[in-house]
Amino acid sequence: MAPAGKANERAAADAAAWMFNVVTSVGIIIVNKALMATYGFSFATTLTGLHFATTTLMTVVLRCLGYIQTSHLPFPELLKFVIFANFSIVGMNVSLMWNSVGFYQYVHFLQRKYSLSSFNLLGHTAPAQAASLLLLGPFLDYWLTNKRVDSYNYNIESMMFIILSCTIAVGTNLSQFICIGRFTAVSFQVLGHMKTILVLILGFFFFGKEGLNLHVVLGMVIAVVGMIWYGNASSKPGGKERRSHSLPTTRQPKQSGLSESTELDGKV
Repeated sequence: MAPAGKANERAAADAAAWMFNVVTSVGIIIVNKALMATYGFSFATTLTGLHFATTTLMTVVLRCLGYIQTSHLPFPELLKFVIFANFSIVGMNVSLMWNSVGFYQYVHFLQRKYSLSSFNLLGHTAPAQAASLLLLGPFLDYWLTNKRVDSYNYNIESMMFIILSCTIAVGTNLSQFICIGRFTAVSFQVLGHMKTILVLILGFFFFGKEGLNLHVVLGMVIAVVGMIWYGNASSKPGGKERRSHSLPTTRQPKQSGLSESTELDGKV
């Protein structure tokens, strides 16, 4: 395939991953807000545990279909990841702008060090996160809300929203790892700001003016200007995104030159 064709194919895949993450992340926040505001299900940590339990079922299906291969992740690394990721999730429950660069770098490090695809890493981490959050979630939620999850008045409507939230969470968790594997840390941060803006706008349409004031609107404008500036800066020669994609191609002439000089030495 021609270099231009590969570049276009990569750009299309990047755009698809970006949109997949945006749609699922924004969608799950809107659904969760409706679940908590309308039906009073205020057990966010337990709900996140249910999200990862559903994601675990998805990874089992993917493993059966051959999309997840046998791989290894040492238990100490898994334990550190679960602690780090669970704290990060608590932060993202507060704000989607909590897309920690540290979390991004740690996930990227694990994928590179142990040659793990997004599917493989999710297959290792989702069961551990589900178990830890479902074990600690009810106690943490009781401490935060003074309500017990087992005493909640479950009905058909609230159960449908819980199931919908868990279903969307599968896409959110998967797209999160895909984006980490494809984008730089700064792009990942920009993605988080973009999702926050969409959540605030859609929240305004669905739930009224709650949480939307002059300071928030001003922050959204600044974030949009920053995203536009970043896009222009990274696309220029020498930009971080441009450099990261051009590095492999710039090394090849040096290697070919070295091989040519080696051939000449041999002939001499």
